Order: sequence, then C-alpha cells, then structure tokens
Amino acid sequence: MSTNRRSFLKTVSAAGAALGVAALPDIARGDAPPVEAPRPPRHVERAPASLEILILGGTGFTGPEQVEYATARGHKVTLFNRNKTRPDFFKGRVEQIIGDLGGDVSGLAGKQFDVVIDNPTTLPFWVRNAAQQLAGHTKHYIFISTLSVYPDNSHPWADESDGTTPLPEGLDPYTRSMDDARKYYGALKTFSEHEVEKHYPGINTIIRPGLIVGPLDRSDRFTYWPVRIDKGGEVLAPGHPEDPAQIIDSRDLAEWMIRMAEGRVFGTYNAPGPDKPLTMAELLYGIKAVTTAGAQFTWVPADFLKEHGVNGWRHMPVWVPPVGATAGFTRRSNVKAVAKGLTFRPLAVTAKDTLDWHKTRPAAEQKTLDDGAIAGIPTSKETEVLAAWHAKQKGA
Repeated sequence: MSTNRRSFLKTVSAAGAALGVAALPDIARGDAPPVEAPRPPRHVERAPASLEILILGGTGFTGPEQVEYATARGHKVTLFNRNKTRPDFFKGRVEQIIGDLGGDVSGLAGKQFDVVIDNPTTLPFWVRNAAQQLAGHTKHYIFISTLSVYPDNSHPWADESDGTTPLPEGLDPYTRSMDDARKYYGALKTFSEHEVEKHYPGINTIIRPGLIVGPLDRSDRFTYWPVRIDKGGEVLAPGHPEDPAQIIDSRDLAEWMIRMAEGRVFGTYNAPGPDKPLTMAELLYGIKAVTTAGAQFTWVPADFLKEHGVNGWRHMPVWVPPVGATAGFTRRSNVKAVAKGLTFRPLAVTAKDTLDWHKTRPAAEQKTLDDGAIAGIPTSKETEVLAAWHAKQKGA
C-alpha cells in the first residue's frame, strides 16, 4: 500500500500540531513529480576499495545525494524501488531493480551486496519482507531511523541511551496500514530498528537524524525560511533569539553514511546538526546573509504565538519552545556521530542551495509556501499575528 508523500507529511504535521509539536517523519514514502534532473557527477577523492552498494529507495530526498557521492567515490550502486518517485532518475548511471518493499521483492533474489542502505522504511513489515532476500546476503545494513523514536524530549542533550517508544498494546507490529504509520510513527520506527537488529545481528548501523534539510526536500520544513526571508519585509520570528535549533543538510547525512559504509562502522547514532549549538537567531540571520531582500525580524514570544493559533514546528518550522516537554526536542546529542566523522557544511551553503533549488520547482509547489499547506505560516496569518503583536506593544 502506498501513500502520497505530501499528504503523509501534511497529515502527520496536523496531528502533531494538536499536541503542540509535530513529530514529522524524516523519510516518508510516496510519489513526487519528476522535476529535477540528476546533477552531473562531481569530483571527489576515490575510496580505497569499491563496494557493491544497494540503496533501497534512492530517488527521493537523501537517496540521490547518496548515489552521487557513492558513484563519485568509485562504488557500484544498485537501486531498488518502485520507479515512481522521479522515474528513471539515474537511468544509465546505476543498476535499477524494480520492486516494492511492501510487496514484491523477488528482484533481489540471489543478489549479494557489501552494503544495503535502507532509506524509505516506515513500517517494520518492509524490513521483514526485504530480509527474505537480503538477510545473509550483505555484510552491512544501514538503516535511516529518526529522532522521533524518543518519546521523552524533556531533557536537553540526551544521547542514544535514551529510551525509545514501545508499541502500543494491540497494534500489529507488522501492520501494512499507512494510517498506523502516521499515528504510531515513532513506535513503528522503533520496531523497525528491532527488525534490523534481528535480521542483521552485529552488522547493522542505525542512524537517527532529526530535521533533514536542503535541496530536493518537498516537506518545506526548512525551505520555508530561505523562501520567506528572500521575500523581505517584516518576518515573524518565533520565541526568543536564543532558542535552540538543529538541522542537518541531506548531503552531509548522505556522504557520512557512505563513509560509514566504507569503514564498516556499526552501532546506533543520533545525527542532528550542526556540531555546535545553533540558535534561532543564528539560523535566521545566517539565512538572511545569503539574500539581498533586507528582511527584518520581529520576535514574538511563544505564549503570544500559542494564543493566536501559531504552533511551533508546523507554522514556525525548525522551532519549538525549549521548555517543559520539548526542552530537549532541538537539543539532542550528536557527540557519538561527530566522533565517527559526521561533518557539517556551512549554513550559508545549505540556505543558498535550498533557495536556488526552490526557484526551479513548479509554480504549484512554490505556492504551497504562501498557503502554508505543509509547513510554514500562511502569508495572511503572518500579517494578522504581526499586527496583533504590534497592537499589544502599542497598548502596553
């Protein structure tokens, strides 16, 4: 059973907003129009040895960056997907096996790989299904999970030893329902990790990113800010300038995963970024630095935003109030991953590349940012809240 990625993100976002924070999935399965062409291979240093790498998915968001970096490093890449998200995106450059993690995986029968990278899995059933053909046929299995596996976000800088989300009583762990995937995202990702450990004991790497950003991301969860700031004028900025933020460029994540494959590094790693604490002021002013529109930020306190129906993460992407139950939501430890070579490109590069990519998107996709259809605050709502804030300040 498949689902439209945009619809999936919108539904989970709305559900999370009702709780005060939207625990949006980092990787979600779905169809996207084939807009972009793959970038030409770039020159990077060749790896010491070539690997046979199977990438499950590979044409969505993080996958293309993995393909480009892996091939540039001299590895042989095979993709396994339904060929619906950006069909034939890497045709002629890598081998393609058509199949479905939730259905027919027979195309993998008899294949041997040095490394398998699992990008799209949301349901544990997909791991179990693919393992019919892959278990015992790879030396290393890398699984992209999510920080959403952690149910407790109240403690800043918690590490990988923090408890993960158990399955609710009565839920079939091998459900094929995408409604269940939306409702129990963190729990099902946790059980997917358990499936990985069961089928690939001692040879698995579990990566838990937070908010993945950059070119090709249609979730608008970061893209909102470069686009809005590039329009100029008065920009509604959430909370306090010193509130924390965490993001990771999809290219940094993808390239690190390939290097982890080359080094056969196993274990579980949180992968938010950057390497040093980042504030919302640093994020927004850093983005402004790559534009010429002269945006001006008006910082509005969290309690006022809440009174006016403006939710963190959903309407104010990246940000959540860093207090109480969400005190650690954007302050997860990445010390373990950084020690294993996770690096981060400058914010200015991510912001400019994201903005440049956004300007190549179809007009209908660009319009979703004005409407706040998936992430970000609608233009009309932003104007309304800013006017109310100024009226309150004038009255005071």
